Amino acid sequence: MLQIDLWKRVAIWLMVLAGVLLALPNAFYSRVEQSNDAEAVIAEGITDAALEAQAAQWPTFLPDGLVNLGLDLRGGAHLLAQVQVEEVYDRRIDSMWPDVRDVLAAERDVVGFVSREENAPSGQLHVRISNTEAMPRALELVRGLAQPVVSLTGAASSDLDVQARDGVIVVQLSEAEKAASDDRTVQQALEIIRRRIDEVGTREPNIQRQGADRILVQVPGVGSAQEVKDIIGTTARLTFHPVVSRTANGEASPGAGNIILPSLDEEGIFYIVERTPVVSGEELVNAQPTMDQNNSPAVNFRFNTAGARAFGDYTAENIGSPFAIVLDDEVVSAPVIQSHIPGGSGIITGQFTIEETTELAVLLRAGALPAELIFLEERTIGPELGQDSIDAGTIACIVAFIAVLIYMVLSYGLIGVFANIALIINMALIFGALSLLGATLTLPGIAGIVLTIGMAVDANVLVFERIREERKSAKGPARAIELGYEKALSAIVDANITTFITACILFFMGAGPVRGFAVTLGLGILTSVFTAIFVTRLLVIMWFERKRPKQLFTGKYLRLVKEDTSWDFFSRSKLWLGISSVLVVVAFVSFLLQGLNYGIDFKGGTTIRTDSPQAVSVADYRAALDPLELGDVTITQVFDPTFAADQNVKTVSIQAQEGEESVTNETIGAVQEALRAIDPDVTFPSVESVGPTVSGELIQTAAIAVLLAIAAVLVYIWMRFEWQFALGAVAALVHDVVLTMGIFSELQIKFDLAIIAAILTIVGYSLNDTVVVFDRVRENLRKYKKKELKEVLNISINETLSRTFMTSLTTLLALISLYILGGDVIRGFVFAMIWGVIVGTYSSIFVASTILLVLGVKRDWSKKDPTQVSNQFGNIDA
Repeated sequence: MLQIDLWKRVAIWLMVLAGVLLALPNAFYSRVEQSNDAEAVIAEGITDAALEAQAAQWPTFLPDGLVNLGLDLRGGAHLLAQVQVEEVYDRRIDSMWPDVRDVLAAERDVVGFVSREENAPSGQLHVRISNTEAMPRALELVRGLAQPVVSLTGAASSDLDVQARDGVIVVQLSEAEKAASDDRTVQQALEIIRRRIDEVGTREPNIQRQGADRILVQVPGVGSAQEVKDIIGTTARLTFHPVVSRTANGEASPGAGNIILPSLDEEGIFYIVERTPVVSGEELVNAQPTMDQNNSPAVNFRFNTAGARAFGDYTAENIGSPFAIVLDDEVVSAPVIQSHIPGGSGIITGQFTIEETTELAVLLRAGALPAELIFLEERTIGPELGQDSIDAGTIACIVAFIAVLIYMVLSYGLIGVFANIALIINMALIFGALSLLGATLTLPGIAGIVLTIGMAVDANVLVFERIREERKSAKGPARAIELGYEKALSAIVDANITTFITACILFFMGAGPVRGFAVTLGLGILTSVFTAIFVTRLLVIMWFERKRPKQLFTGKYLRLVKEDTSWDFFSRSKLWLGISSVLVVVAFVSFLLQGLNYGIDFKGGTTIRTDSPQAVSVADYRAALDPLELGDVTITQVFDPTFAADQNVKTVSIQAQEGEESVTNETIGAVQEALRAIDPDVTFPSVESVGPTVSGELIQTAAIAVLLAIAAVLVYIWMRFEWQFALGAVAALVHDVVLTMGIFSELQIKFDLAIIAAILTIVGYSLNDTVVVFDRVRENLRKYKKKELKEVLNISINETLSRTFMTSLTTLLALISLYILGGDVIRGFVFAMIWGVIVGTYSSIFVASTILLVLGVKRDWSKKDPTQVSNQFGNIDA
């Protein structure tokens, strides 16, 4: 029976209503954002009439969750920092020396004289005793200083590794303690960075750990990555050391157990201080800017209980001795201790400005970074470029949406209108899900939505084309609708699961914008299947129950493929395989001869985007940069038909200089100044830097992602079909991936991380097409048991040909609109998608099926029909 129970109808509409309500705040983005900001301030106990009015801009009974805008849409800074965890080993081992010295000195009559060797390797403490015969007792004493490792994985382990080598006691951290220390160091650095960013009051920063020793920092709304680095990049390590002597000789020998440090304010003056500090900035609990007795800017500080006790004891015992206040290995001041300071508070004076004392107080309050940060990746996106991306993406979405809506009405009439309503609901569900999850929408994410618009109609097309076929069998309209949904379900599920697999791989293997694309693509697949199977079906049934039409498709509709085609696709199978083989060989040759034009994601370096109100030639840019002797510099004129004719946009790509992890800020500043010399009004909407460490890892990760996607597809098709089908599908995927990389090599289009996302999406899309054909082949092998495989393949391809071309056209309509209107930032990505749709359509018809014909397939289909999967999803008819 063609019916859906009342409770199921109510559940479907409640789901739709929930999605629409969750998506609604995004239609009033600025108003809801201001309301949420005001409510957050009021929640902290601060309120006034203006805040109350601002908070009332959005009703409290409605959802107020918004889709977060990525940096490429809002503008801001992106940094990937690596914590140099090994530095902590050095400081930790260095701090062990007084304890080791004291415990050995307590038994000097046994071990003899104790001395420290200064030339020990990094992370090791070397101690020599004069009585080497007492080495076992000395080792026992030093090992007694060890403590249990404080971690889940290192439980019951000792934190110290103490051994005797060549008559020397070697003390270093154990491997278990190093692992625990690494974790603590990165977590501490993460929290300190978070506090420093929060102190400045930036909006919605994203600060999270990545991997074992890296931290991702994304701060919207700031002018440049350098601003964020100025906040978090300074260690602000404050320590207090006893002063041994003061000298003007920076090369003087400090002596055992001492170090020599320069004075911050006194040029040419150095202080020799004890290596081990009496107290350090870790014991600080507060720091505030103030004025000293001379009314000069200074910083007040206060220690915690332990720090105050150590500070007080030392000052009580060393009245009249100088005491060095050291900030980041420079002596800020070295006052003489005048009296006992019991309160654990003090003041840092020097030649500071008010701004410097304010910044220093912020850094000290947040705490010292436990180790140095090396910035492996930096990206700055200007707010103007972000707004341009939003505008271009919005226009592209609207154009693609309208094009698909018109196309569906022209193809299916009234039933096409139902599919369009479902498509609108689908968009609302995507934004509702993004809002509910608090997901971040990026520019590639917008591309994922546009792609979803094109692909969302695929499930409806599969159903509608199947209904048309059933009507030809002289069945009534009710039975035709029922069978159409029933028989199309298997192809819908298989095709979308394979695409969803690639989206999952993109999410787990990708980073940044690629992950944003994976989120929207994955959500789009889920909502598309829901709207096609449930929403469109319910609309059609409600219309049928009310009108009881005799004909479902009346009038003349747009048809890309005439009905009842009977083309022989395998009469020239050798020709198709020959064409594909030639194209694959050309792709390989091009790749071997000239390779790919890797972007900075894969080769490291810096790309600066310039925007000038007047025409400046590439030659002028090159002439301005040549004196800087930067090596390989690529200057590219950006063509964008969406910009005004007089706008002059270029990209300047610089490779990292020899011996540097990335292009330095000094180099970037020199390039910008050189370009301003020929055009004072030039602006720099974005600056992106990637170090060779990250770029090398991205290449490896990208290759693994593609291989994982193909392997996952192979396993899934093998499980759902047979191994011959799996090999045919994988052959088509490899064909499409190779040809895509080949055209990028041949045309030397920039190949970056976004293109990998496009290739993986091509894998999913191509497989979507192939699975639909294979699903029909599997069905027809049961239906036509006496026909030869070649004939069954021809029948199956002809029966699905209309759907193949219609899905490809709707997807291309969406992608072409994005290519023309979406801006140059993602043009390479969209080009890869357009090419992928074309070659994917070709390979699903000619390559995959031809491989299946060559391999053959067993005809024993006595096992349960896998196409009857409706019960796996519940009986949606009853």
